[in-house]
Amino acid sequence: MKELSIEQRKFLKATAHSLKPVVMIGAHGLTEAVIKEAGVALAAHELIKVRVLGDDRAAREAWFKELCVALDAAPVQHIGKLLLLYRPADKPKLKLPG
Repeated sequence: MKELSIEQRKFLKATAHSLKPVVMIGAHGLTEAVIKEAGVALAAHELIKVRVLGDDRAAREAWFKELCVALDAAPVQHIGKLLLLYRPADKPKLKLPG
């Protein structure tokens, strides 16, 4: 996945504002099941929020990077315990600027 421009990132953040988290990373961390579920959600929605229940910021950042690599997704934002990922669908629903 290519890097997003600042304009594209702003657009995706605004679009995601009203979204609810669709995937949770719980006590067992980033498991294969979580990665699979996030992949299914990305295929359906293109833009998803993932909630992380742990308090370890370094772990959240590592999982964010790992998720993006595993799913070929672009990291949009990591704020608090929420991760925002984007991967365009075969027939994209979101029209990114630029």
